[in-house]
Amino acid sequence: MYYFIGIKGSGMASLATILYDLGYDVAGSDIDKYIFIEDELRKRGIPIYSFDKDNIKDGYDVIVGNAFDESNVEVKAAYDNPHVKTHTYYDFLGQLMNQYTSIGIAGTHGKTTTTGMAYHLFKDYDKTSVLIGDGTGHAVENSRYFIAETCEYQDHFLHYFPTYAVINNIEMDHVDYFHSMDQYKESFEKFANQVKDTVVVWGDDPHLPHLNYTTRVLKFGTGEHNDILAKNIIHNDHGLSFDVYIHGDLFGHFALPFFGMHMLYNSLAVITLGYLENMRADYIQQRLSTFDGVKRRYTVKEVGHNIYVDDYAHHPTAIQYVIEATRSRYPGKKIVAIFQPDRFSRGLRFAKEFAASMDLADYPFLVHFPENAKKEPGINIDIYEIAQYIPRAQVIHEDEEAVKQLAQYDNVVYLFMSSKDIYKLEDMVIAYKESH
Repeated sequence: MYYFIGIKGSGMASLATILYDLGYDVAGSDIDKYIFIEDELRKRGIPIYSFDKDNIKDGYDVIVGNAFDESNVEVKAAYDNPHVKTHTYYDFLGQLMNQYTSIGIAGTHGKTTTTGMAYHLFKDYDKTSVLIGDGTGHAVENSRYFIAETCEYQDHFLHYFPTYAVINNIEMDHVDYFHSMDQYKESFEKFANQVKDTVVVWGDDPHLPHLNYTTRVLKFGTGEHNDILAKNIIHNDHGLSFDVYIHGDLFGHFALPFFGMHMLYNSLAVITLGYLENMRADYIQQRLSTFDGVKRRYTVKEVGHNIYVDDYAHHPTAIQYVIEATRSRYPGKKIVAIFQPDRFSRGLRFAKEFAASMDLADYPFLVHFPENAKKEPGINIDIYEIAQYIPRAQVIHEDEEAVKQLAQYDNVVYLFMSSKDIYKLEDMVIAYKESH
């Protein structure tokens, strides 16, 4: 039995479903509050218990989520029991990845979407298993490939030694752990040099081309210095079209239903992975043209005259990308942007940057920090730390009054952005507008 402490965590749920798909007995525990990530667990009938030390039984393999330590009764019971094998999430995942031709997807932005896109490309090329940070995990027996989202938070990705890796970009984040840009870059450099074959990096990034690599590197981007180069780029309301040159030779033409430059870069990274595994350009085009995204990454609902978008954006640059992509995709509509910050340290460190990104919207709204925002020592701020830099923004709660404020708009795109459960406010707005 594999038992997961913190099974509703995004990576933990993905890993649990992978082990279940491989035929193992799986169960776990977590807080009782509903989290959308648990849906895939329940579809498979994986039991989810409330925390209780008596849940830990002799003979279990216990996997401990990153957010938990011995202050949790089950973690303490697992470590105290000599008949239980205890693993950290990242150590267990690292050992699992070593059994396959593995691909680690890293970077400050775009990890989840790029992981999902890579899986969509590879899954019919040969047997592929995947772990995505939105709670998605799929496995097939005797897989050739294993694709995993690998996060830099607290240096967790340094436990992985993949065959290939993608690093989409580097921009300061996780300021509760990383105290300087130099420290942040150093961690990515270490990760890159743990890659066994090739690391694929965004060559137009201000930092990535200048790291000290000891492993093979392929750079993608739009600058002429890149190994994988996009040219003749066209943006319209159908998406992106562009030509890809590899080492100066035309590899293929691509027309994809994606919006925004960030999606061009994600696509180039995945095209490079396909090239490394000898896929033809026409095969890559056919597969990527049917990729329809991952959970909570630009999830679109059309109701009446309005478009509703739920997105996980929780960093100023990600918010900027989402708003810019929306301008390309829906050029005739005004944008109502609703953002809820997730961490006090991130909100404080990037207050001006959050305001600048939200200022790109026609009607910006800032939502108070959620009750379950992580408490961080010495940091005590509220939403007004951000709002002071964008006076035209309206500050709201997740309540009926806010729903009425938001519902006054029509023929617009609503962007609900947060790593927290902002989608519940989206559902309330839709329900209110349909009933009035």
